[in-house]
Amino acid sequence: MKRSLALMMALSLLEGGCSAPADDGPVVVLASWTGAEGDAFRQVLNAFKADTGITYLYQGTRAVDQVLASDVQRGTPPDVAVLPNAGVLAKYQKSGDLLPLGDDLSAAVTRSFSPQWVTLQKIGTQKLHTVAVKADLKSVIWYNPARLTGIRPTTFDGLRTYSAALTAAGGTPWCVGMGAPPTSGWPGTDWIEDILLHSAGPEKYWRWASGSLEWTSPEVKQAWLDWGSLLESAAIRGGTAAALLTEFGDAGKSMFASPPGCVLEHQPSFIVSRYEKAKRADGTAPKPGADFDFLTFPGRDVSEVTADLAGMFQDNPRARKLIEYLASEKAQRIWPSIPGASAFSANRDLGLDVYTDQVRRKVADTLTSAPALCFDASDLMPATMTGAFYRAVLEYLSNRDRLDILLRQLDDIRKSIQSGEWLKIQCG
Repeated sequence: MKRSLALMMALSLLEGGCSAPADDGPVVVLASWTGAEGDAFRQVLNAFKADTGITYLYQGTRAVDQVLASDVQRGTPPDVAVLPNAGVLAKYQKSGDLLPLGDDLSAAVTRSFSPQWVTLQKIGTQKLHTVAVKADLKSVIWYNPARLTGIRPTTFDGLRTYSAALTAAGGTPWCVGMGAPPTSGWPGTDWIEDILLHSAGPEKYWRWASGSLEWTSPEVKQAWLDWGSLLESAAIRGGTAAALLTEFGDAGKSMFASPPGCVLEHQPSFIVSRYEKAKRADGTAPKPGADFDFLTFPGRDVSEVTADLAGMFQDNPRARKLIEYLASEKAQRIWPSIPGASAFSANRDLGLDVYTDQVRRKVADTLTSAPALCFDASDLMPATMTGAFYRAVLEYLSNRDRLDILLRQLDDIRKSIQSGEWLKIQCG
């Protein structure tokens, strides 16, 4: 089995070892986690080493897609790669580079994950190809319990009514940040996706994500209109201009000021760690439950999710052992138990006791027990379509009158993409 020489040398230094013969050497793992996240994943890998005696070489890089593509092209893929995008892994499955897990591993995953997650981990095929190392819930709206008093909105109309009333009373409902270079705009795509999913339902949602439902269709257009009616400029902290310039991780900090600059934010569950690093007016850190909590997105009982998925690119005993371990309750317990971590497991065998507060427990409970789950639509679209979607939400926020033009442009791009480039990953 071939190895990338540069990868082996770099990783040997990282783990303080030296490269061993390929047939009995360490398992080579590629993922996107660096810094504190990389340290957390190494805790999982260290536990794997302690349990099995198998050593590892880990490369963490924010350019994980590019590194994997290069290694695959050279014929030197890692044994296991973990990607934060189901769509990218699905492309490797179509090319034959991502390998099916086989009967034994599939049986272990099926026992530990809900039927919904088993479907998602098949990434549009009949066989299991991936394991969710950790997951995030996207269909949530965050709020400060001290500020959002009375009845919680349970419908989109109710949410819009609440937002309009707060704006009329001189308040500012929404914390909004679109900045995330080089992918600025994705927080807006999350909004469109959630509105469409909860209004039109999973069937229309996955048809749209797979390129068979027009951007100009009534359902998709209405999702944009609903978003625009909710996030009028006066309802956004600092107005539209501020939303376009504010980094997504900074927008919610104003919830904890006194008086608050805004009281609601639509962000995935990983934002919890950002909230806990913010400051309240007295200089202390916000606390889950006391200072922030979440509403499930109003509408149908379905949730949009994302996950870091592990897949095999080399079929050998080391890779299979690691995949089996990553799917296990023991491995899935490690990362969420790290203090301050915002890691959530989709493994239904993992008790909620591992999570340190009620907010994290609610997120985990939703991830493991929701009746229907759908992957983030923009993650499943061809890269050209995704990039155009990001740009379109930024343009729409700047000028709501351009919606019809933007939707026609998006549809033109959809039509220009060959059918084989679209993925057919249905909801679970």
